[in-house]
Amino acid sequence: MAESVTITDNRTGESVEVPIVNGGVDSAAWSKLMPGTWFYDPSFSTTAAAESSITELDGGAGILRYRGYPIEQLAEQSTYLEVAYLLLNGELPTETQMADWSHEITYHTFIHENVRKRFMEGFHHDAHPMGILVSTLAALSTFYPDAKDIFDLESRQKQIIRLIAKMPTIAAGAHRHSVGMPFVYPDNSLDFTSNFLSMMWRVAEPNYEPNPVLAKALDVLFILHADHEQNCSTTAMRVVGSSHADPYSSAAAAAAALYGPRHGGANEAVLRMLNTIGTLDNVDDYVKDVREGKMVLQGFGHRVYKNYDPRAKIIKKIAYDVFEVTGKNELLDIALKLEETALADDYFVSRKLYPNVDFYSGLIYQAMGFPIEMYTVLFAIPRMAGWLAHWSEMLDQNSRIARPRQLYTGSGVRDYVPIAQR
Repeated sequence: MAESVTITDNRTGESVEVPIVNGGVDSAAWSKLMPGTWFYDPSFSTTAAAESSITELDGGAGILRYRGYPIEQLAEQSTYLEVAYLLLNGELPTETQMADWSHEITYHTFIHENVRKRFMEGFHHDAHPMGILVSTLAALSTFYPDAKDIFDLESRQKQIIRLIAKMPTIAAGAHRHSVGMPFVYPDNSLDFTSNFLSMMWRVAEPNYEPNPVLAKALDVLFILHADHEQNCSTTAMRVVGSSHADPYSSAAAAAAALYGPRHGGANEAVLRMLNTIGTLDNVDDYVKDVREGKMVLQGFGHRVYKNYDPRAKIIKKIAYDVFEVTGKNELLDIALKLEETALADDYFVSRKLYPNVDFYSGLIYQAMGFPIEMYTVLFAIPRMAGWLAHWSEMLDQNSRIARPRQLYTGSGVRDYVPIAQR
């Protein structure tokens, strides 16, 4: 028996049977039965606005897979650039494909000098790095007019390579501008994450060699943040892209969505919470305040995951690896006790409030020396691969321009009254 649902319009007695396909139902059949009646879903939490073969997310089971590959396997065995290739192309690369892909990315890391001198250096000296990043991404569209040929596959591939390659350069440049340090050019002898660390931290040394443990940890974090299905920023990428805007403008919109504290700023909130708790002795009292609604437990719970975020388990292990190099941070002990206390409390377990990806990532970034202002930027660098994968998929699907409807709640028809008579 085929899976389906039957809906009846009680006003007319008419019914329609709607098949369930891939866990969803086609709204077109409902619309034929009830024309002019709209589904009310303000945050799109129960609405599938796209079909996608990129990322599978099962929040109830705590599953995250890129193109069918479990995130756990990719984090342990892969690299960020390999995962980026997978997201964009649907398959893991061969050795030859990987070598060519890495070469292309490596030799497109430089940015036009006028991007740096006229745009990035034009910001106020203490401008937020994420604000610089968003604006610079938008500005890139003026440097690559061929990017508007979005249905030219060769041109599209050029823009994809440029965006992934230049993100670390722009990100590091944004940080150094915000703290008054000179711009550092990419070092093509280094791998993707090591090159980023070099552009971040190099001062006067001719060659910068990052600690391999820290470079690997950052690479894993990049893998974990590469994509996460139809989140706010990815949806922004697809919505703007559906107008056939160039990928730089679409990516700037996605980055702007990520800039919001409800999306990309969660790990900052976790760090501030841990600093507020201050000591191990204060954990129990803080948890009590959370239960009483006086405080918020940052880094717990997720809009999608109703189980332990699989990324959080991986990040927790990475935290130990990083602290072995950087030295232990007392905030880690507070975080561990907070997690233990919360998961032993039925108040949180019954509400399915488990640690998410943001709970430990901020601690790692802090240990590696990144200022809080850079945390969202560190999110944006790897997420560019996911944004572009969804953007390209949307174009291949020949998707219609995004145009949701509304439920009008304003005044009925009114006649205009001249101002002297009001």
